[in-house]
Amino acid sequence: MMVSRRMTLRLAVLGTAAVLATRPGVAAARIRLGVLKFGTVSWELDTLRQHKFDAANGIGLEIIDFAGEDATNVAMLAGAIDMIVSDWLWVSRQRSEGGDLTLTPYSTAVGAIMVKEDSPIRTVADLKDKKIGVAGGPLDKSWLLIQALTRRDLGVDLSATSDIVFGAPPLISEKAIQGELDAVLNFWHFCARLEANGFRRLIGVNDAAKTLGALGPVSALGYVFHDQWANENPDAVRGFVRASAQAKDLLARSDDEWLRLAPIIRAEGKELEKLRDRYRQGIPSRSIADEAADAGRLYHVLAAIGGAKLVGSAPEMAPGTFWQDPEK
Repeated sequence: MMVSRRMTLRLAVLGTAAVLATRPGVAAARIRLGVLKFGTVSWELDTLRQHKFDAANGIGLEIIDFAGEDATNVAMLAGAIDMIVSDWLWVSRQRSEGGDLTLTPYSTAVGAIMVKEDSPIRTVADLKDKKIGVAGGPLDKSWLLIQALTRRDLGVDLSATSDIVFGAPPLISEKAIQGELDAVLNFWHFCARLEANGFRRLIGVNDAAKTLGALGPVSALGYVFHDQWANENPDAVRGFVRASAQAKDLLARSDDEWLRLAPIIRAEGKELEKLRDRYRQGIPSRSIADEAADAGRLYHVLAAIGGAKLVGSAPEMAPGTFWQDPEK
């Protein structure tokens, strides 16, 4: 992807920078991290900042907020930032087209098909002829995996037999609450909020992935950076990976930390508890090798149903999509 110098300069000022860790007199490995302003990654980063895990691991973290995923992707490719959160499929496509992006796992949390508690829909087969809301677009990976499952196991093409409504996650959830949709496939945190408000999970996307060949949960998202940058700044990468792990560990064991984050999350009571529990379930726990192997299996499934529009011309997930510390 070609990006002009003018575009690079524009990208540098797209977000509002906030330096999270600075200590006068102490040299720190600087990382410019681009994130969606209201994304769930902010929960981990706030925890990391609050407990000074960044400074403790020798990094100076600069957070740059962006309004949309496309902007973060372009900024990453332009070299305006050092790291973003994105998915392994996008990273693989960039590598297959000559780029050197790679990622380290961030979260295995993914969405689910949600229905109201009293809905007559009890199995995936019952989705036929129903009105289904899908967050994102036709090439959303979760939607493709659900379709792959129903085609293989039921001989049903949901995109042809059901009324599919695509939309932004908040709108899809609102339409479900209002009863305008029979079922919805939404991002994990929207599903958790629905769960706390009278909805149940029909099938999780991770369940579909396992049925389609994955041996365990695969990190849908990771912290993405360039191989060259990692080679030139190994202490920065390792320091950030350690700091991220420490923040996750605290979020995994401390309910008090979630109460502290409640104003940022904009949730309380049962809703906060559901978000906490689903986040914890999404903390990666497998080896990089296992994650990469399963991602490779799912790549074949997604390529078969999404085609070139999704993966380009590459028949396999690109080697190096998942970053492996050369010292391990």
